[in-house]
Amino acid sequence: MITNFFIPELNNHDVQELWFQQDRATCHTARATIDLLKDTFGDRLISRFEPVNWPPKSCDLTPLDYFLWGYVKSLVYADKPQTLDYLEDNIRRCRRVIADIRPQMLEKVIENWTSRLDYIRVSRGSPIPEIIFKM
Repeated sequence: MITNFFIPELNNHDVQELWFQQDRATCHTARATIDLLKDTFGDRLISRFEPVNWPPKSCDLTPLDYFLWGYVKSLVYADKPQTLDYLEDNIRRCRRVIADIRPQMLEKVIENWTSRLDYIRVSRGSPIPEIIFKM
């Protein structure tokens, strides 16, 4: 996916100022994968054992983890698809839904994110307890 889709797609954009953030899943941090990403992002790579190490147990910190994937999953499974074709149709519709996320929703996500960062800063990096952040 990185070689055949991601890197070619990035070639259509200016990535000189972009950072790539990757989770700590060991399957995502194979040396070949990291080498491909370093070729593109250099020191602007946030990953396990890389120039900027991914904070442990940091799913609380990333809007993709605590907001987007849950939001998309709720849409994909909302009508309890019973067949693979139906599930695939729901996934295709979600692509459009993601593109149509309203700025107001993203503003709330960012407010939530800054609250999480503030909590971690005040607690000097300790894990976030079982806190439910409302959208």
